[in-house]
Amino acid sequence: MKPHYILAAAAAATTVLALAATPAPLPPNWSMMGQNPDKFTAGVDASPEGHGAKFLRNTSGDTAAWASLGQGIQAQRYVGQRVRFRARLRTRDLTNWAGLWMSINTAEGKTVAFYNTQDKPIKGSTDWQERSIVLDVPADAGVITFGLIGAGTGQVWMEPLTFETVGRDVPVDRMPPRPDLPTTPTL
Repeated sequence: MKPHYILAAAAAATTVLALAATPAPLPPNWSMMGQNPDKFTAGVDASPEGHGAKFLRNTSGDTAAWASLGQGIQAQRYVGQRVRFRARLRTRDLTNWAGLWMSINTAEGKTVAFYNTQDKPIKGSTDWQERSIVLDVPADAGVITFGLIGAGTGQVWMEPLTFETVGRDVPVDRMPPRPDLPTTPTL
């Protein structure tokens, strides 16, 4: 084969691979938030290995950066019920941690319930692991927001997702007390 044909074939193959690896945009209602969303990119992994999973990737190299991928829904239909957000997560070269989060806020923005899975962090490079969060939706709830947290460098994928009501026999998740807080006030 002539060298210019080999170069043309290589260029065409590279273009096809680049197009195949281009992530799809996030579905409606999903957005990036958190402390450093400008240091991350998010989308839907269109590669054969990605299986259409949503992902969050640090593009800055800043190991102290964190961001989240999430969506909010109106809480009215879930008031007085117990809800569970569940997903499987996979990580690659994650220097800090990844996990799920869920927050329930009043219409005015006051947080009335919150949990993230930082007490069960996923670190490094891992295969798929399931995580879930269960919270009660109080009478004054206005918005339920949930999603994925990525902290440090690397990438995290999330799929499949479920959001459902569960029975009172399923325990509610509670944030562990912060160990750095004193047990008595200093006066």
